[in-house]
Amino acid sequence: MNYTQKVLSGLALVSAVALLFSACRKINDATDVGDGLIPPIDNITTFETFLDIESDNRAYLDSNKVYYGDEHALGYIGNDPEFGATNGESYFTISHANYMIYPFLNKDSVLAIDSVILSLSYSGYYGDSNSTQTLRVYEIAQNAGFNDTTVYKYSHPAFATTGPELGSKTYQVYKLKDSVLHIRKRDTTKVANIIRIPISNQFGERLKGYDTTNTANGGYRNDSIFKTLFRGFAVRPDATGNAVVFINASDNQKTKLTVYYQVKRNGSIDTTSVDFFHSTGGEANLINRTPGGGWAGYLANSIPNDDLLYINSAPGSAAWLRIPALDTFRNVVVHRAEIIANPIRSSQDEQFIQPGALFLDRIHATGDTASTFDADMSVGNNFTNFTYDFASFGGGLKTDSTYRFNISRYVQQIVTNRATNYRLRLYAPVRTFLFSPIYGETNQLYVNQSPVAGRVVLAGGAYVNPAKRIRLRLVYSRL
Repeated sequence: MNYTQKVLSGLALVSAVALLFSACRKINDATDVGDGLIPPIDNITTFETFLDIESDNRAYLDSNKVYYGDEHALGYIGNDPEFGATNGESYFTISHANYMIYPFLNKDSVLAIDSVILSLSYSGYYGDSNSTQTLRVYEIAQNAGFNDTTVYKYSHPAFATTGPELGSKTYQVYKLKDSVLHIRKRDTTKVANIIRIPISNQFGERLKGYDTTNTANGGYRNDSIFKTLFRGFAVRPDATGNAVVFINASDNQKTKLTVYYQVKRNGSIDTTSVDFFHSTGGEANLINRTPGGGWAGYLANSIPNDDLLYINSAPGSAAWLRIPALDTFRNVVVHRAEIIANPIRSSQDEQFIQPGALFLDRIHATGDTASTFDADMSVGNNFTNFTYDFASFGGGLKTDSTYRFNISRYVQQIVTNRATNYRLRLYAPVRTFLFSPIYGETNQLYVNQSPVAGRVVLAGGAYVNPAKRIRLRLVYSRL
């Protein structure tokens, strides 16, 4: 063998080793598209195994805040036999559409306040649609600490109110979607998906009394003075019923305060109206969970590996997961690594349905810092510009009634580079805040549209039927 042949032979050997080493460091990219491209499992070159997962129920200390435009969960669930009680309250400001203009035409021409209606834009419900619920409206106190520059968490304490109840409304949830005809002089309308709450006429008289002067009574001069005169509405449910409804305080087509009044114009008495809207910041959706049923029991136990996992939509619960076998699993090419979770039938789950999507991330030991999967990889990320890719990563309920999460790249990094085998967190947030090393910053990912809406019981790591347990499915080849 001459020198050239020896060199070529050596290069070929080096290339082969390099390719082999590369293969053990990198998942087969073609398999990212779907299960159909995973090599056939023949137990000769390609194998399938299932690794146990240790699972533990935890409360989810949600740091989410309510943004302008978010849906509010409003109502009371008092009889969820698996998860306990939920109370949702809504707080928001209103303002005048055109400051420096008195809205009631001419103060001297107003004869009487006919009626005052607070309308809330309704978009859906969660729970028992046959529930009868009562909402009560109060005025937020000036010293309550509520303002239009702070973004409040779901967990914020209730804001103080002042004065007597302004109005109330009792309704059956399923009727909110029905069209209702409202007949007034020269104003006959048909509305649907609106909760109409009658408010005391005295409140209308109060609004009529403001003016446009630069004084303490000049509520129509600017928004700042208006807020000193009226801080906003607090809408609270009675502790009855078994559902929450979803409203949008910023939907200015449907959410508004309307004051109907009589005015003398051109010698005759006419009825007209003026609207006030929630058109700026200043809102809160305060949600209080009281664990009950199985969820309360599992939160209180000290068992390190629970047989059932209780996941309800944020703010609520989470499951912490650990895969110990990955600490010693070595020298393989990972074709597919997916966590499989199986829902278990639970009491009243035909009313309290599953969340729109579950989410999985990796957290530090203290649980205070969360990171995306695959953020340390330059290609094939499940997250692009912090968009949650359900198709590649998972999280929605599949047709075989399982939840699956593709963590193939993450597992490959553990078995070849001995990357950290993190604790994982499974939960159902509205949005979540994760750190990405590739971007070097924390950003938010949107997962579900509404808080509260959904709960599911999953088979945990110690579930009685091993085939149903939450586990890691691993398809791999040995080097």
